[in-house]
Amino acid sequence: MTAAHATAAIQAGQTGEVTRKVDRGITVNRTGRPGADVLSTPSMIMLMEMAAIEAADPRLSKGFTTVGFHVDVKHFAPAPLGSDVTARARVTAVDGNKLSFEVVAFCGDRKIGEGTHRRAAIPVG
Repeated sequence: MTAAHATAAIQAGQTGEVTRKVDRGITVNRTGRPGADVLSTPSMIMLMEMAAIEAADPRLSKGFTTVGFHVDVKHFAPAPLGSDVTARARVTAVDGNKLSFEVVAFCGDRKIGEGTHRRAAIPVG
């Protein structure tokens, strides 16, 4: 089976979601001041990528996974230590083995980031 056939069950509009509590392992604090720890941009992008995986990988044919190859994201608001961040991904296009997503991140009901992400289906094992 080709990688393009592995994505046959994936349709535009399908979604995935991941929520994570902001802890020190995914924050930055360049000031050293207490209370200045906030979700790092790479950590927000990681959560968006995980949401895209949730939207796609469970629907792939056996023996395939996806790998990210393009991210275009804006991070425009902080998420403080201890808050919950939810990332959502929605499939916008399927082109053979290539998948496109709209991605967004929220801290509570406040949008903190948005953009696009692309993944490719590849065989594993």
